[in-house]
Amino acid sequence: MEKTLAFTDLLRLIDERSTAFRTAVAAAPSLDVPVPTCPEWTLLDLVRHLGEGRRSWAATVAAGPGATGRCVPEGSPALPGEREALLDWLAASTRELLDALEEAGPDRGCWTWWETSQSPRTCGAVARHQLQEIAVHTYDAQITVGARQPLPEDVALDGVDEFLSTCCATTTPWPHKPGPIDFHATEGHSWRLSLDADGARPTRIPTPAAPSATAAGEGPDAPAASASGTAHELVLVMYGRLPLDTLRLDGDRGQIELLQTWDPTA
Repeated sequence: MEKTLAFTDLLRLIDERSTAFRTAVAAAPSLDVPVPTCPEWTLLDLVRHLGEGRRSWAATVAAGPGATGRCVPEGSPALPGEREALLDWLAASTRELLDALEEAGPDRGCWTWWETSQSPRTCGAVARHQLQEIAVHTYDAQITVGARQPLPEDVALDGVDEFLSTCCATTTPWPHKPGPIDFHATEGHSWRLSLDADGARPTRIPTPAAPSATAAGEGPDAPAASASGTAHELVLVMYGRLPLDTLRLDGDRGQIELLQTWDPTA
């Protein structure tokens, strides 16, 4: 992707993924069923997390750049016990978030939990990350009810880029052997995450005709390791929903495993 998704596309896709989430919830035999990808959570726990979280982010966006932390909305209705009312509550949660984002616009400043990443602290960046949270939790809900579907391609491709620039990028020094890791999506997009004493910095790179030809570990510009798969697979591995072996790995697998367990805030 030459550019990230436009703000209007982000809002449209937030609405679409939220609708897909509600469809999965409506199809569940019970809200007490466990969520395989969220250990110790039931589907009702996931519903509460998604709905309350979107209301909280709506309040944070509405508070403007002067907010000093994530906001707690005032006067929010309690979580309904009846299924139909719960679905209406979820839809209203999404509407609160979308209304707040539309009112603010993409360029207004906003409190975010990321500080040293490459993502800006703006409402546009919040919308971009909210899309990924909702998309991944929609996958969680779908797998719970046996209706697993891949992430839409545009969501997944932007998701790889967003995860690397928001969740991985940091100025905290990489505490292990320096060396870049390349990520290749079979849809034709690639990224490099440089890891060294200056931190972690993602960049977009040309995609080789065959990712295996990257020859990890060979040549001055070669990555220490590379991971290849569909954008859907890359995103879900990054968020811990699929095992690392879902991807084709080349080079130093240990470098990727260290990245998965690295907490730059520790």
